[in-house]
Amino acid sequence: MKRSSRPSSKKSGPRQGNSIEEVLRELREGRFVILADGLNGEAQLCMAAELVTPDAINFMVTHARGLVCLALGPDRMRALGIPLMSSEAAAGQRPYGASFEAKQGVTTGISAADRAVTIQAAMAVDASPDSIVMPGHIVPVQAREGGVLVRAALTEAALDLSRLAGLRAGAAVCTILGDDGTLASREDLEAFAELFELAMVEVADVVAHRLRSECLVRRVAEAPITTAAGGRMRAVVYDSSVDGKQHIALIKGRIGAAEPVLTRIHSQCLTGDVLGSQRCDCGEQLAAALQRINKEGKGVLLYMHQEGRGIGLANKIRAYALQDQGFDTVQANLELGFADDGRDYGISAQMLRDLGVKRVHLLTNNPKKIDGLRRYGIEVAERQPLEIPAHQGNIRYLRTKREKLGHLFSGLDQGNA
Repeated sequence: MKRSSRPSSKKSGPRQGNSIEEVLRELREGRFVILADGLNGEAQLCMAAELVTPDAINFMVTHARGLVCLALGPDRMRALGIPLMSSEAAAGQRPYGASFEAKQGVTTGISAADRAVTIQAAMAVDASPDSIVMPGHIVPVQAREGGVLVRAALTEAALDLSRLAGLRAGAAVCTILGDDGTLASREDLEAFAELFELAMVEVADVVAHRLRSECLVRRVAEAPITTAAGGRMRAVVYDSSVDGKQHIALIKGRIGAAEPVLTRIHSQCLTGDVLGSQRCDCGEQLAAALQRINKEGKGVLLYMHQEGRGIGLANKIRAYALQDQGFDTVQANLELGFADDGRDYGISAQMLRDLGVKRVHLLTNNPKKIDGLRRYGIEVAERQPLEIPAHQGNIRYLRTKREKLGHLFSGLDQGNA
């Protein structure tokens, strides 16, 4: 591989561990950066979409080897009339849209020049459904509204970097593969960055940068309440600027950043929390968490508006109907076109930060909550189990959570079969 093949090459030597400011400067000048996600081991070449050239497309295809995609926000996808190929959270995959290419200025659509024209057409200020045709040779992938503060992942980070650079929100991205065709290792990425003099940045760095200056939640109401299980607590209601949903924090005692705070993040479950459904353990977990916080004398419970692990009330009831036909809870979600668990913890982390909580003792059986909070800068000093005795109505549900979602349960194989 010749270094001269790098578009807009800069002869300043290899740079790694770059600051966000350096990365943004590179993007403004039409250069690639390497965007890495240390959690899942994937990294992408990333370039501001409006500055893409034929040489840039050829560089991605030749050296990164992955699929060339165009990361776009929901507004741009709607403006272009591009439909998603499946539900945004289907099977936990990225929400890809229908492939497309420019309506004018291309031949077969597959050449580097044609693909650059297609990306430029999609990024034009006046782009509309009349600007493109489907199918084509560029695959769009839709980022979540709110970016990395809602979902800390590569697509959102790529779009955030373009926006932070003062450019239109769109990024040409391509996963970097090693010589053997597998995802590039950290060693591979460092060699790649050195060879082609590329800046490199982690998704976590983009999250940290935005957390320093932005907030997607705001307090809208506050009052003391007395709860049956938690005693007297302070209720704080938050609005999310991402989707307009409201979430509530219940606070016991004096909390702050000095010591870890006993914390429960509880997803709304109307059927379990209010109606006492026997299909799950949610209502009992809610009561147990409040009792633990009350006994401790201080703590926080976040009650999040994300029914059914994020699929909503109607779809949860549809999932119940499928479970009655023999599907387990994970299979039912997938059958409906959703992920097994579509929740993210960015908004929860922002609520905790607003409350002055930076370290927690987390009441959970779900390791994904631990990883989720850590991605947003909340330290999980300790996990405290929140297990409820199983019964005939929820034993299969709990076993599925353990076996397919990785929840940490004990004693599910004894009795209650």
